[in-house]
Amino acid sequence: MNDRKKVLIVDDSPINLKMARNALIGVFDVFTVPSVGKMCLLLESILPDLILLDVLMPEIGGYEAIRGLKANKTTQDIPVIFLTSKADAVSELEGLSLGAVDYIIKPFTPQLLLKRVKIHMLIESQKKELQYINSNLEELVALKTGAIMELQGAILTTVSELVECRDDITGGHVSRTARILRVMIEEMSNLDVYRDELQLWDIELFLQSSQLHDVGKISIHDNILLKPGKLTEEEFEEMKKHTVFGEKIIDRIQHITRENAFLTHAKIMAGTHHEKWDGSGYPCKLVGEDIPLQGRLMAIADVYDALVSERPYKKAFSVEQATRIIHESFGSHFDPALEEVFSVAFPRFPAGNSV
Repeated sequence: MNDRKKVLIVDDSPINLKMARNALIGVFDVFTVPSVGKMCLLLESILPDLILLDVLMPEIGGYEAIRGLKANKTTQDIPVIFLTSKADAVSELEGLSLGAVDYIIKPFTPQLLLKRVKIHMLIESQKKELQYINSNLEELVALKTGAIMELQGAILTTVSELVECRDDITGGHVSRTARILRVMIEEMSNLDVYRDELQLWDIELFLQSSQLHDVGKISIHDNILLKPGKLTEEEFEEMKKHTVFGEKIIDRIQHITRENAFLTHAKIMAGTHHEKWDGSGYPCKLVGEDIPLQGRLMAIADVYDALVSERPYKKAFSVEQATRIIHESFGSHFDPALEEVFSVAFPRFPAGNSV
């Protein structure tokens, strides 16, 4: 297949046509015509990659010809180089203002003509490549973002499954809390609650990151984590450390990936989902809005799922009992600004587990 670029030369001088053709024929496919009229006929069957256009020709001159080329959608993007004996600056400026990419004075040397044409062919190729990239940029970004999100999701899911493999008593807790959070986020948007803060989040990344809120349990001894009965005070103090352990584990993952933004939500939730609005929570006894919104949301999802799920040391609460306990805890355990959100959202929450 012939992939050589095509050059059309338009000049009423046979000598100039021959000189220009001989200069370019070794590199390009060259077509020559003696007038603008002939050029228009040829353009019906062949679209060149560049046109060399004489300025001074009988009947229709180069300036009028380029106006026609630029007015036609089919030919408007073909680069035009003027060939002319008019060497004054005013003529050159006029030609360039009409859309020409270059202005070559006759008589020209073959080597110079070839060099100038090669340069403009390269520029045109690069321009088309840039236009292609720009036109496909959104798709390319979406594909790249999708690949990154898929990788991040795989990491989050794998680590969260590792936690649940150890803490099999709470099987499904991670996926259920993520679903609870999704419903709450949707209702927060509907009710215009904490809108400005939510607009700063990547919601899908937040929901994915929620899977790691209990990742610190990996560091808790099995004798405590899997104990079938109620924990002693000493054991509970050890269990509470899973929040701090979780932050440290996510810190290590961030250090390895060298991506500070990735897992930011997860680190916040791991460290703060047991803080309470009145400051009686752990590990830092944060009060009110000093608790990040991620932690305040996860606290509700975490407690609700724990209430409606069965454990070896307790039966599952009914939805009515669980919602009553949650409602009674707004202003002490939970952010009171989220009570209406919870009221609207809880009918769509997933059911708890059964052991």
